[in-house]
Amino acid sequence: MKLSGKTALVTGGTDGIGREIARQLRDKGATVIVSGRDPERLDAARSDGFEAVGADLATQAGVAALAEAMEARPLDILINNAGMGATYQVGDEILAENVERCLFLNLHAPIELITRLLPALRRRPEAMIVNVTSGLAIAPRASGPIYCATKAGLRSFTMALRGQLAKSHVHVLEVLPPVVETRMTAGNRHRKMPASECARQVLRAMEKDRTEANVGMTKVLRLVESISPALARRMMLGY
Repeated sequence: MKLSGKTALVTGGTDGIGREIARQLRDKGATVIVSGRDPERLDAARSDGFEAVGADLATQAGVAALAEAMEARPLDILINNAGMGATYQVGDEILAENVERCLFLNLHAPIELITRLLPALRRRPEAMIVNVTSGLAIAPRASGPIYCATKAGLRSFTMALRGQLAKSHVHVLEVLPPVVETRMTAGNRHRKMPASECARQVLRAMEKDRTEANVGMTKVLRLVESISPALARRMMLGY
């Protein structure tokens, strides 16, 4: 896909990977709209020249508000990037609200946004849906079962969606990042990829019309999984 002249919506576009994707898309000549929920980061995005829509996508009201803001507009690219983790340990008291927000934001929100914005995407000469999952969608780690489950669910949905849209002009790309330097991974002890480099690889995959972008060390995990899924699971459970 040629990115210049396209209009893109990037959820979670006021911070981390999403912010870098938005900036690099703009550098390619795209018009970029970002969504987020933090007022200060929304203001910062506007100061940086972006149109920014405030919406908490971990809630039904937030998803509806963003969809309604976009439904009447021309839209060429939808990037479902917003996401969060949730703490869950067997034997501990479950933090129900946090888990529910994670389930909704990471899985339900992308599905509903795609459903509601697909008519607008279909009206464009060419269009793209980009779903950001994770290397952990391939093989989970024991310390993050809720997050891993949501990303595996979104991966499955993305593959099925691609099959349904195979004969249309709406291209479906799944992005599987490794551990990236963001606020969400601040406590992660592993080596992290800079968000700018992750975004660069995402845009390259978009320009080449790839169906799957295994970013950074996810390429290694994907190779191991193709040879031995059991080995990949053993590796990642203790990661």
